[in-house]
Amino acid sequence: MAPSNTSRTDGGSTPARPPGPDATTSLPGDASGSGTHPVDELLPPVKLFTTGLQHVAAMYAGVVAPPLIVGAGVGLSPTELALLISASLFTAGLATLLQTLGFWKIGARLPFVNGVSFAGVAPMIAIAKGSIERTGGPKDALPVIFGAVIVAGLLCFLAAPYFCKLIRFFPPVVQGTVITLIGVSLLPVAVNWARGGSPGAPGYGSMRAIGLAAITLAAVVLCNRLLRGFWQQLSLLVGLAFGTLIAFPLGLADFGAVRDAKVFALPSPFHFGAPMFDAAAIVSLCIVMVVSMTESTADMLALGKIVDREADEPTLAAGLRADGLATAISPVFNGFAASAFAQNIGLVALTKIRSRFVVAAGGGILVLLGLFPVLGSVVSLVPQPVLGGAGIVLFGTVAASGIRTLAEAGMESSSHTILVSVSLGVGIVPIAVPTFYDSFPEAVRTLMHSGISAGCVMAVLLNLLFHHVGTTRRSRTGQGSGTTVPTATPS
Repeated sequence: MAPSNTSRTDGGSTPARPPGPDATTSLPGDASGSGTHPVDELLPPVKLFTTGLQHVAAMYAGVVAPPLIVGAGVGLSPTELALLISASLFTAGLATLLQTLGFWKIGARLPFVNGVSFAGVAPMIAIAKGSIERTGGPKDALPVIFGAVIVAGLLCFLAAPYFCKLIRFFPPVVQGTVITLIGVSLLPVAVNWARGGSPGAPGYGSMRAIGLAAITLAAVVLCNRLLRGFWQQLSLLVGLAFGTLIAFPLGLADFGAVRDAKVFALPSPFHFGAPMFDAAAIVSLCIVMVVSMTESTADMLALGKIVDREADEPTLAAGLRADGLATAISPVFNGFAASAFAQNIGLVALTKIRSRFVVAAGGGILVLLGLFPVLGSVVSLVPQPVLGGAGIVLFGTVAASGIRTLAEAGMESSSHTILVSVSLGVGIVPIAVPTFYDSFPEAVRTLMHSGISAGCVMAVLLNLLFHHVGTTRRSRTGQGSGTTVPTATPS
């Protein structure tokens, strides 16, 4: 956790530096000599738009994938799926604007992109499945999910100034384990899509469907290998477009959703019904929210180093408040939980453009995309096998990111090895045997049916056991006996 630049200890009550772009003191990283930090620099309109559009291109696939997954899991029609995609774009734009521009003590005021959190996808599918099993249909699935998201967002908002002080309980080894499980938990979804999406779908499991998925996968890989720079960042979207074009002559794509979609429409609050509050679902998504808070905190710390503006405790608290508020508001407009998009941090490092107003421009573009449902309907044209082929790359990349985090954390320690192996094992149980927890109480089923939630709980508990519980006593014992016993250092 980054040290605070202020003498206050409330974790976010008083910013350590002027957050606005009108600061006049000389700041580190100010290349212009004007006294304005590059983070607060307002670029010319044309450059602002084009560089903002680049951020949208880098994150677009990540924004539309979660509503596609959840919508398909709930059983939405193509028109409803297009609406859900538009809502996710709209709410991601609002969250990004809130994070970059900010107000009061809300918003990190860094070039920080927010979008729909992948961490919540698997638990939301589990919640939807449980709701459908109880009611016999998908009618109440989304309202139950939205109710849990609202509570999780409020938890994040209220816990923000305290979570900054508890980050030591979520070291990189725990973060890496959870991120790996996110990817691994979603890979079976991609494989099912590659077969056609639903066992009842025409041609499910046919060579035509699997072949289309393979073609899409090959297209994504080749685009990533052959393209460079900005176009390489679009390799996933290029692969999706190519696979969809191939699907039309095969009869696996339909223009019906585009014909029925409106060109422009304001978001309809609670379109799928008023939120419903289910205790088990709330617990599951609150755990996911803690994971998202951990990821966002790590991303803010990394971004602060890249842009030469330290992400101190007040900044972290303000950023987490923005995550929480955006998450709590998103379900009103039929959106899901919001969190950081790490790929955009890489884009900031690549382009060397540190202005938060560039990312704010990207947030504005996302809002506009969300206001035009016809754009969302175009995305919904993507057939399930095409999405499956691209999903293998997308979800595999998430797992690879987790493995990279684990490598950086270091696996020389036997305690790290035990933590990762046991947590991954517990997390993979519901993936390998989906019926494993069927005889457990409903609250346990909802929590443990998600490999992410199950693995996260185990990782945190094992980290407490190995690195926190009894470490002071062991250190004192070692000192008294003349033996050097290292005290566990919280990460």
